[in-house]
Amino acid sequence: MESQRNLELQMFSNSSSSMDTGSEKVMLEDSMSTEQEEFLPHESAVKKKVQFTDFEGKTSFGMSVFNLSNAIMGSGILGLAYAMSNTGIILFLVLLTCIAILSAYSVHLLLKCAGVVGIRAYEQLGKRAFGHGGKILAAVVITMHNIGAMSSYLFIVKYELPLVMQAFMGLQSDNGEWFLNGNNLIIIVSIIVILPLALMRQLGYLGYTSGFSLTCMVFFLISVIYKKFNIPCPMETHGNHSINSSVVEECTGKFFTINQQTAYTIPILAFAFVCHPEVLPIYTELRNATKKRMQAIANISILGMFVMYLLTAIFGYLTFYSRAEAELLHTYSKVDPLDKLVLCVRVAVLVAVTLTVPVVLFPIRRALLQLLFPEKPFHWARHIGIAVSLLFVVNLLVIFVPNIRDIFGIIGATTAPSLIFILPSLFYLRIVPVDQEPLNSRPKIQASCFMALGFVFMVMSMSFIVMDWVYGENRSGGGH
Repeated sequence: MESQRNLELQMFSNSSSSMDTGSEKVMLEDSMSTEQEEFLPHESAVKKKVQFTDFEGKTSFGMSVFNLSNAIMGSGILGLAYAMSNTGIILFLVLLTCIAILSAYSVHLLLKCAGVVGIRAYEQLGKRAFGHGGKILAAVVITMHNIGAMSSYLFIVKYELPLVMQAFMGLQSDNGEWFLNGNNLIIIVSIIVILPLALMRQLGYLGYTSGFSLTCMVFFLISVIYKKFNIPCPMETHGNHSINSSVVEECTGKFFTINQQTAYTIPILAFAFVCHPEVLPIYTELRNATKKRMQAIANISILGMFVMYLLTAIFGYLTFYSRAEAELLHTYSKVDPLDKLVLCVRVAVLVAVTLTVPVVLFPIRRALLQLLFPEKPFHWARHIGIAVSLLFVVNLLVIFVPNIRDIFGIIGATTAPSLIFILPSLFYLRIVPVDQEPLNSRPKIQASCFMALGFVFMVMSMSFIVMDWVYGENRSGGGH
């Protein structure tokens, strides 16, 4: 009897100990940081209520870097040599560095807001900050910006693909064949290449095409560097090879330059670094998603594009100096339209910008779904219908809007500062609790200054562009 009672006491003690251990585990799990609880998968994730229920990420770190880098780098890289010719090397470097740092800080604000409220959709952050009006505003800004980006990419296809085909076919001039018509070609490319990729259910699947797109642009950069040492200055295109003082000055790089065309430089740079509509969708699909991990992806992507932008701008500018056009490939075609390397570069750029269009389309579709069908589950009819409609609208814009620099200038001066400066700052000020970070705290003051900088940047850029339209007589390099 005594031994039986001792056995019962021992069993009770063991069960009590296991209960204590279990409660300690629960307390430890409950004491985990909010970020870990929301983002890190662990064994109890099935039993516990996780805050992020929108998607279970499966995309690797590397594929996410490819997608975000591809979203950053588009047709904006073709205008950087022109931008440097209108700012000078030092001023361009300062502006490019500032825009890159500010873009990384802006991503930090977005990820911080997402971590606080457990939402990884730009539009839902707007709703949490300002109600339904904030959701509509975020969706409209993303849609406008990305449609402008898609349009600028397809502009490259419209103007470059006919020239490439004409050169490869050995035709001296365009005789009016339908397959050399840029409008026909962008419709064909949209249906055969872009639409199938845009119909992918998840953005992560485009990591492979994004990697290939980046490879094409690396080839473009290597060719720009190579051509710097093979194209003489002044360019031998007009039969006048005499060297005089004006020619010597023309073939000398300038460190600082201010002129009417400088007004377009900041918008072009801002547009070249905007990736913010894609950040949260990529974050959603990231495997083992944490704020630190996503910030690292953004930093690597921005740094990589910074190096590529800087090298392209410097070597492109030091090749053509003040003769650099708003679309760099056209400047090369003036030297030798049948240059085989330049033709290959054109093909690489065409492939790169074409493969970027589906990546940029995803955030627009997500914004429209959040706006029009917020509570609806995934349905292929909506998925396909929105993609087809967007491509139809973008094709109309590309066919009927004549100037690519208008796209760069206006979109960069309005939606880019909204996406980089204004909206992330507003979200941060409204979403992060006052008891956690008071309004007079350093992070909140920084966010306020960041937002004010965005408004100043927007007003300044738009004013310069309007003044250039009204008073500027010479807009060389702005058209096609």
